[in-house]
Amino acid sequence: MKFGPIAIDHAEGAIVAHAVRRPGLTLKKGDVVNRMHIETLRAAGVGEIIAARLEADDVGEDEAALAMARAIAGENLRLDTPFTGRCNLFATRSGVFVIDPARLDAVNALDEAITIATLPPMRAVVDGEMVATVKIIPFAVPRAALDAGLAAARNARLRVAPFRPMSVGVVSTILPGLKPSTIDKTARILQDRLDRAGARIASHVKVGHAAEELAPAIEQAARSSDLVIVFGASAITDRRDVIPAAVESAGGRIEHFGMPVDPGNLLLLGRTRENKPLIGAPGCARSPKENGFDWVLDRLLAGVGVASADIVRFGAGGLLMEIVSRPQPRAGGESAEESDG
Repeated sequence: MKFGPIAIDHAEGAIVAHAVRRPGLTLKKGDVVNRMHIETLRAAGVGEIIAARLEADDVGEDEAALAMARAIAGENLRLDTPFTGRCNLFATRSGVFVIDPARLDAVNALDEAITIATLPPMRAVVDGEMVATVKIIPFAVPRAALDAGLAAARNARLRVAPFRPMSVGVVSTILPGLKPSTIDKTARILQDRLDRAGARIASHVKVGHAAEELAPAIEQAARSSDLVIVFGASAITDRRDVIPAAVESAGGRIEHFGMPVDPGNLLLLGRTRENKPLIGAPGCARSPKENGFDWVLDRLLAGVGVASADIVRFGAGGLLMEIVSRPQPRAGGESAEESDG
């Protein structure tokens, strides 16, 4: 691609790089100069303009952007019509946005002319939400660079894992001082979270905060649901605490305890005897504000696996906004007592 000042007499077919405004004529960036434009500019005393002219091996910005978007778009994504070298991608289902950052980086590293920006990995999205944009920086890309970009993009496909209408069994433990209204409010907030996925609370059992009472409640919830969530009257502070002990007593297993997300540190991830996912919710899950609980819940509702190896990678970006419900705001420092996560 040739770029720079072009004499008006030789500018027909060139692409305007910077807007030109004269009485009776406005040429915008990206406009293609025609004979009428030349006559008007000449009459206005304009001798040259800054423009680009494509060469034989160049692919225009819109064509290149569309090709790249088609190459990287996977399941449950649609493309918008390209304009000024940009092509946007939108979700066609509500779910979790799945992306391999390393492979996307490899695409963006190939040539500075080709760029792809996306939402963060594993972000919950809704039908119609924009999740990515392909932007060709100059007015054209050499065919060889585009071909390399297309090959890399096909290896880095973006997709939306759709939410599934799961049934959720909830168990809440009770201690003196925990108000029934708090438990009811927690259930309403959870259902609000489930609504976007078309999921529902199938059962909600309340038992004392003791492993011997909690274990049979977990077994009962697992029999009638796809996912079990336990809200403890007291936060989990150790793998040997009441909730993890009850999970194991009920024939389940603990896959990970603790999470490098704040709020959300004290989340427990496990499996029931039937190998159904189980979450021991941190105290912050009682709040409607985003916290680490959402990150795990959304993945499970979309059928995207969450393992210990995934959780330990949550730390980059895991410092979330402070929430009012925390009994010990982190800005004040932790005392001998633990925060409820």
